[in-house]
Amino acid sequence: MFRVEKITSFDQPELAPYRTLRRAADHELQGIFVAEGDKVVQRLLESDFPVVSVVLPEGRLEEFQPLLAGRKEDIAVYLADKKFLETLVGFNMFQGVLGIGKIPVRFTLEALLAGSPSPRLLAAVDGLTSAENIGLLVRNCAAFGTQGLIVGETCTSPFLRRAVRNSMGTIFQLPIVEVGLARDASRAAQHDTPTLVQTLQTLRTRGVRCVAAHPHTEQRTLFEADFTGDCCIVFGSEGTGISPAVLAACDEAVAIPMPPKIDSLNVGAAAAVFLYEASRQRQSRITRI
Repeated sequence: MFRVEKITSFDQPELAPYRTLRRAADHELQGIFVAEGDKVVQRLLESDFPVVSVVLPEGRLEEFQPLLAGRKEDIAVYLADKKFLETLVGFNMFQGVLGIGKIPVRFTLEALLAGSPSPRLLAAVDGLTSAENIGLLVRNCAAFGTQGLIVGETCTSPFLRRAVRNSMGTIFQLPIVEVGLARDASRAAQHDTPTLVQTLQTLRTRGVRCVAAHPHTEQRTLFEADFTGDCCIVFGSEGTGISPAVLAACDEAVAIPMPPKIDSLNVGAAAAVFLYEASRQRQSRITRI
């Protein structure tokens, strides 16, 4: 169900989220996020995430109409000239398609474990502050069959506009557990959640092996590690890597074998390598059985 309205003024209160795209903290406090681009908005409309509104250039309503008509909630659809939209949001837009969705209720570790059959393949991230990189990590997790991503308290939100965009909408398909202090006022009023270190410790008590993707280790290489059982692969930032406390909370550290003069890979590339190897091992095990 949707209603169409042509944008006639920048001052319409309903357009406030689109006028403040660069103020991510405000959006998080409101419990909303921005979806940007054809594919991302399409996947948002196909998902179970609540949708508030969509902005489309004039002439593009018809192609989105079937998805909009299939939604249960009342969605406001705003139409405008593309140049008008660029003035509204404050930057050049390649496709001119935007949407506002609601950040879902915080997913818990218990819910993640209950909803993921064994052998579990989980991922966790520590200290990642680049929205683009966390979006890439989400996309890699979805691509290689990861059953959930645990986002540490020192990371940026995976629901920032650039993170959602870089995930190409796969964030709507992947269970995400955000640990540490609640990020917004409404959730902060409820209770704090465990830190990443505490979460990894809990996973270990539940039989999930925690493997640190750590380039500066001599313990074991990627091809020597066993990813066929319940495991959680932990990634860090490119700059500082995994923090000492998080590293100590893992069962082992594993490195991608590389020439001595190559220091490390971008976290998106490293995650793709690790998760592909885990997927390959699991598929090989199924084939042998």
